[in-house]
Amino acid sequence: MKAFVFPGQGAQFTGMGLDLYNSNDTAKQLMEKANEILGFRLTDIMFEGDAEALKETKVTQPAVFLHSVAMAAAMGDEFKPDMVGGHSLGEFSALVAAGALTFEDGLKLVYARAMAMQKCCEAQPGGMAAVLRLDDETIERICAEVSAENEGVVVAANYNCPGQLVISGNKDEVQKACDKLLEAGARRALVLPVGGAFHSPLMQGAKDELEAAIEATDFHEPKCPVYQNVDGKAHTDAAEIKKNLIAQLTASVRWTQEVQAMIEAGATEFVECGPGQALTGMITKISKDVTVEHA
Repeated sequence: MKAFVFPGQGAQFTGMGLDLYNSNDTAKQLMEKANEILGFRLTDIMFEGDAEALKETKVTQPAVFLHSVAMAAAMGDEFKPDMVGGHSLGEFSALVAAGALTFEDGLKLVYARAMAMQKCCEAQPGGMAAVLRLDDETIERICAEVSAENEGVVVAANYNCPGQLVISGNKDEVQKACDKLLEAGARRALVLPVGGAFHSPLMQGAKDELEAAIEATDFHEPKCPVYQNVDGKAHTDAAEIKKNLIAQLTASVRWTQEVQAMIEAGATEFVECGPGQALTGMITKISKDVTVEHA
């Protein structure tokens, strides 16, 4: 069985999507439609913008989404997933590719999400850090201890693969947790160059704002199971998908558990659809018994 997976923020790069735009009419039409919906030429930033411009959340999220969805659409009849999943932002790409959301509604929600998160980051600054080579239970325990000892928050945010877990929260608490995690035996605890505490309680303001937009959008039953970040499980009910998508902004991304659940359901081949190959690397570390390729 074949699973198509879609990357999240951080996969962007200058020139992303340009070859696809020039070589595939379906992709080109989608990209031009996105420019029209957004009211600015996102593709100009994707193709020619510098790294700093592409790092802006309000640009990054729709850009990664657009590249991912256009890549899936460009495959035509070859896009035949038995299941789909996406990492954080990538879940929106997965939902569009599976037919649970229209392209237009998906893009509008992604842009609303990006703007809400940008606003939340400015109002409530935070940080994230990647912790390498330490078990999940120790990381969870130390984050809980640091949160309890201080006025801030730090939580396990992204379960990317065995040996790689990202923590998120107030900057001071993230740094304190990093220090303790290194003492506990982590190989590295690397503060990431992000402007906010994604997938933590500090995103509550963005969650409240996005919830209204999601509730006002029509969702449909997907053509295949969609595995979601909040619980790592398969979903086909539109109401459940909505509920999980709303919860995602403040909940952990359980990517390791999600990939393991796909494998248990019969996935033997994973295809990463979008810019970069971050998910390819993660899936290879989760299981050596599956094949992984880039679309």
